[in-house]
Amino acid sequence: MSALPLLRNALALLALATPALADNPLQPSPAWDDMRSAVIGTDTEPPLDPAILLLDAPPRADNPALVPVRITQPPDAPRIVKLALVVDQNPAPVAGEFSFGPATAPLDFELRVRVDAYSDLRAIATLEDGRQVMAGRFVKASGGCAAPAGGGADPHAGIGEMRFRSEPADGRAMGTLMIRHPNFSGLQRDQVTLLNIPAEFVQTVVLEQGGEPLMTMEGGISISENPVFRLGYRPNGAAITARAEDTEGRVFQATFPGAGG
Repeated sequence: MSALPLLRNALALLALATPALADNPLQPSPAWDDMRSAVIGTDTEPPLDPAILLLDAPPRADNPALVPVRITQPPDAPRIVKLALVVDQNPAPVAGEFSFGPATAPLDFELRVRVDAYSDLRAIATLEDGRQVMAGRFVKASGGCAAPAGGGADPHAGIGEMRFRSEPADGRAMGTLMIRHPNFSGLQRDQVTLLNIPAEFVQTVVLEQGGEPLMTMEGGISISENPVFRLGYRPNGAAITARAEDTEGRVFQATFPGAGG
């Protein structure tokens, strides 16, 4: 299968990440209490501040292996420089650690994650002045990290193939990067041998516009297969470059035409 239908499907799934007035706030989480200092470097709970950071995710996931998440900011919010995305109850809770360039402010960022059990899903953002803020949702899902891959008979077919699409959106652009990769979690089983499939996933992504950073990611097994990242940015006409590396040491690179400035 070519990557283009996968991109269409991914865009449709990401569109589900914006429920109107979703009633699934964060719940008390002993797991988060235990890991907080290791993840964000302090025992102090970052404040929930919707004037700076918002996160939307469905109250109940249709597919626990493909849970859409959208992280946004109001227009006048201070710029985010770093962000950690955490799924409290996952075997590897830190789904990804991201950094964002100036052209992405205010942040509008979407992706898909695996959710292995009923869990808080939270984003912790670091602002330019060093302050941390948090946003999150409680998501009802189970089994996402062990769910069989959906890549057909050969999940490695086309591995590393990338697609990028940019569309106008409210005076700037929304860019969508798709990377063809099974992103095996290490918890899935081969449907023939019933043996566990070793972990094999995209661990770094760098997205740039004319050499200037838009986004970097250090990710783990909680990122869904065929990773998709949708990001708002201010286009300047320069080419978009994407580089990814997986846990097997494979490096994937592609360059795409820039959107008008």
